[in-house]
Amino acid sequence: MKSVKVLGTGCANCRNTIKLIEEVAKAAGVAIQIEKVEALPEIMSYGIMATPGVVIDGKVIHAGGIPDRKKVGNRSPPSPGNG
Repeated sequence: MKSVKVLGTGCANCRNTIKLIEEVAKAAGVAIQIEKVEALPEIMSYGIMATPGVVIDGKVIHAGGIPDRKKVGNRSPPSPGNG
């Protein structure tokens, strides 16, 4: 299961990013656990200065605006056993 964090203060782009990630994961058949991070100190600890930010398995893959569907699907770390 992939750990996904969406970093942001709850704006429409943050909510749309969560929805996008859920859709991409479902289409790919990947189990995910999404955590919404709203605390500014924690967001800043990832080096994120523009939200929403997306962290998958501890790696920042996006910051600022809604990520492209391909970016979320292609840049996420591989599942165990898939290289």
